[in-house]
Amino acid sequence: QVQFVESGGGLVQAGGSLRLSCTPSRSTFSINPIGWYRQAPGKQRELVASVTSDGMTNYADSVKGRFTISRDNAKKTVYLQMNSLKPEDTAVYYCNYRPGPYVDWGQGTQVTVSS
Repeated sequence: QVQFVESGGGLVQAGGSLRLSCTPSRSTFSINPIGWYRQAPGKQRELVASVTSDGMTNYADSVKGRFTISRDNAKKTVYLQMNSLKPEDTAVYYCNYRPGPYVDWGQGTQVTVSS
């Protein structure tokens, strides 16, 4: 039932880097447009970064200059390169269409940044 599968999360020290990957659960699913979302403990889900069908990207102010979203159409994969990680980046990260229509939210991948 999950349309997207997220991977690449982990535990890192502040200032470290991670690269998240997002792939559709079925090859027939489109990866355009796509957005990365995150939900921190006790917080609402928020949009982190997105890439449009024509390749335009945008980022939340909190991650601008540190995160980069990219897409590999051949591999049907969307990436989120996260650099200079901060403890406040700790969250479960999800990918989904942006703005929608949304597919079922998957399990996400946990990113934990220690101080």
